[in-house]
Amino acid sequence: MVRTRRSVALVGIAALAAALVSTSTAAQATPGAAAGAAADATDTSTYVVLADDAAAVDGAIAAVQAAGGTVDRVNRAIGLVTAASSAESFAATVSAEPAVAGVARDRPVGSAPQDVAASRDAVEKEGRNPDAAARSSALLRTDGRSPGHGPGKGPGKGHGPVTPEPLAGYQWDMKMIGATATGSYVKQPGRKDVLVGVIDTGIDGSHPDIAPNFNSALSRNFTTDIELIDGPCAEEADQSCEDAADVDEDGHGTHVAGTIAAPINGLGMAGVAPNVSLVNLRAGQDSGYFFLAATVDALTYAGDNGIDVVNMSFYIDPWLFNCRANPADSAAEQLEQATIIDATQRALDYARGHGVTLISALGNDNTDLGLAVKTDESSPDFPPGTEKTRTVTNDCLDMPTEANGVISVSSVGPSGKKSDFSNHGLEQNDISAPGGFYRDYVGTNKFSTPGNLILGPYPKALAIANGEVDPVTGESLSDFVVAECSAAGIDSCAYYQLIQGTSMAAPHAVGVAALIVSKDGKRDRVHGGRTMDPVAVEKVLRQTATDVACPAPVVTYAAEGRDASYDAPCVGNVWKNSIYGTGIVNALRAVR
Repeated sequence: MVRTRRSVALVGIAALAAALVSTSTAAQATPGAAAGAAADATDTSTYVVLADDAAAVDGAIAAVQAAGGTVDRVNRAIGLVTAASSAESFAATVSAEPAVAGVARDRPVGSAPQDVAASRDAVEKEGRNPDAAARSSALLRTDGRSPGHGPGKGPGKGHGPVTPEPLAGYQWDMKMIGATATGSYVKQPGRKDVLVGVIDTGIDGSHPDIAPNFNSALSRNFTTDIELIDGPCAEEADQSCEDAADVDEDGHGTHVAGTIAAPINGLGMAGVAPNVSLVNLRAGQDSGYFFLAATVDALTYAGDNGIDVVNMSFYIDPWLFNCRANPADSAAEQLEQATIIDATQRALDYARGHGVTLISALGNDNTDLGLAVKTDESSPDFPPGTEKTRTVTNDCLDMPTEANGVISVSSVGPSGKKSDFSNHGLEQNDISAPGGFYRDYVGTNKFSTPGNLILGPYPKALAIANGEVDPVTGESLSDFVVAECSAAGIDSCAYYQLIQGTSMAAPHAVGVAALIVSKDGKRDRVHGGRTMDPVAVEKVLRQTATDVACPAPVVTYAAEGRDASYDAPCVGNVWKNSIYGTGIVNALRAVR
């Protein structure tokens, strides 16, 4: 991706660019604002105000009100107040109060330069071309079954052999980690009372390979669409900026959810833990931005509602790296980044203290996160066009990936080699999992081949909107979209897309963690279902991973056509190194 390393695509990017240009709402002046985005004193911006501690929330609320702000909502679990104000001095005034630990912009609005139409997911969907002439006949299946009906025999102990799902041939990733019909599906497919939260752009709860495991009662949407980045709400199907908790208008979260827990139902594919329950904890915008308030609300909700594991394949905007005292940043920018670090860590600690195992993607910048000094060219990324180039040190943190208590996951390709795009680092990389690879080892194609990528469910409405399926026949129009149809006609088809990224690696680890809770967890006396200490879950996850030694002092990608900027030094030993962490997750070993 261009903006985020783990986030997702804009739908109809050209139309969105036009919407951005025509947007009449201007931002209050914010640190690093681009020329042409000058503030209008009458406009209102949204802020998050972090209380000095949870006991000081009322003091923080009073400070907001005294500064002329309006309180929108309060997260008392961690002491975070979301507020709105049109006063240019609001942040400085509130941050000076003793009850306040920090202030940061949240969901700011603003005009955007015309050139923001560049794709924000260049890594994850690199090479996607809906207009390509060559089509694979395997991309349209007509096997006489109606999607979502007549499910096959479910997995489980004592249920005998499990029949592979129709699209299992695409799933090299599941074979790599032993999540197959002859592997972990037989030993332990997961339990329905194990809850996995997907903090992402949403989950399409109606997708036939999601619906059987989707927990609609617990699912929540913590966001509201922002037309500046998400496009005109009037043009959406529901003509609203408020989306239901079973909607994904981007596709990223649905793909992640399928990798974790697509059921064994005789249709499409199966996930790592095909019997566990999926809970949509939407904190991401349609466009792939993740702001602080929605993210921490999702985390504390997970802690309060018995969620066992959460997947976090994103970073919190607008800073790729959050620095407390970077001389390249203004005092206001430093305060904002410190607030993001502290508020996020409080929310993560709260969730983990309530039994939530926290797993995050490591990022797609092919960067050694352990470098003492590195360059950040993408921050702040909101409003669009406000980026600046700055030098950051190892004290600057990618949140939530580099937070305490989070298991960070790097990506490998079909051969087990580190994905060319994947970040790495001895201190930062905890574990690795399949996430895809740029190109094959024998082909000469310029872009990613479908066989190297990760298959996952794709919302039908999005596939149609993106021009990747025929809206009448239902046939796939892209080599990266698989249509499984019972007959010709859009209504008889379920769709899957092939993408790559550490976003795709993390849910494999999440699925294995869910299997561990299913096997070893105890009854949750507070919420019902299962529970297991996240420390114990992580221990099993690491111990059962497949150890992989450094293949060379420096991993290179010259054979794949990559230049020297992709070279990745490998340091450490077979049990823990900068490329693989403590190894590649293994579902079969984890349950056996």
